[in-house]
Amino acid sequence: MRAVIARNHELVVETIADPTPGEGEVLVRVQACGICGSDLHALKFGHLMVEQATDAGMPISFNPALDYVMGHEFCCEVVELGSGCDGVIIKPGDLVTSIPISLSAKGVEPIGAYSNIYNGAYAELMRLTAGMCIKVPNGLDARSAAMTEPMAVGRHAVNKGDVTERDTALVLGCGPVGLAVIAELKRRNVDVIVAADFSPSRRGVAALMGATEIVDPAMEPGIDAWRRVTGGLKPLVIFEAIGVPGILDLAMKAAPAQSRIVIVGVCMQTDAVHPFVGISKELRLQFVLGYDMFEFNDTLRCIAEGEITVDPLLTGACGLDGVAAAFTALGNPEEHVKIMVEPFSDASLARI
Repeated sequence: MRAVIARNHELVVETIADPTPGEGEVLVRVQACGICGSDLHALKFGHLMVEQATDAGMPISFNPALDYVMGHEFCCEVVELGSGCDGVIIKPGDLVTSIPISLSAKGVEPIGAYSNIYNGAYAELMRLTAGMCIKVPNGLDARSAAMTEPMAVGRHAVNKGDVTERDTALVLGCGPVGLAVIAELKRRNVDVIVAADFSPSRRGVAALMGATEIVDPAMEPGIDAWRRVTGGLKPLVIFEAIGVPGILDLAMKAAPAQSRIVIVGVCMQTDAVHPFVGISKELRLQFVLGYDMFEFNDTLRCIAEGEITVDPLLTGACGLDGVAAAFTALGNPEEHVKIMVEPFSDASLARI
């Protein structure tokens, strides 16, 4: 099969051996896979991810110095069931998605950016754990179904922030994660959702996703917009979805007393905050990662039933030969939000 291989901080397209499904696994043909910001981070900062995961006491076997194939926001067609799949509800021809991990007698292994064992979906074929696969409902198309994973990240962040209809929200950063947060806040009927981003394009998408007040921080800080709209009298949850040094400290200084700050942006550099600011205001900081199985499954349902819209985020598509160009394009927020890799397409990067 053809696959996009990450090697020495670069992406190359090569033909490699087809994967063979093991006990309890299925072979799938990739239909669509979104490019995630964590993929961009892995290609550039893979060694730092390993170092910091080790420091955090998280077991990790990933070696970024070896070849690996990324892609964890996927939708696939089932090709073949491996041994030990009796009783599973999926069959060849079904369209499925899955949390990007493998479960086996050997333990838990990531699929995609952080594995040298399981190739991700920047490839024609993959192997998945049969019991983890979820059938795509309601005739949902592959591109939309592949958005389940990133939208579930937004849902998890809102859950961790304990957001209710009584709260208001300020979302700092309107990249894919910030936009996923906005979509979930809208689904929960939060009536004030302030979105702040320097990019005119991203601000436009934030409006389509449900933000009620959209600002350019160069013209008006997000917290000032929140005070203008609410009078500063309603409970506030701030979502830090930028992930660069200094933003968390700024958010803590700007936040009203008793606010919650949910950190969903991934900052790979050393950062600093002033603890007394948080202490004096009794701020609650919540770091978040990923989602759980229920959040993932129900996010797919929400997309299929129209409770969450994903179309405004889908801005580009490419075949395997266009992935390197897509990584470059995603570095410019004015060009794209989410690019779908479609391995059996021979198209170069194009807008959709």
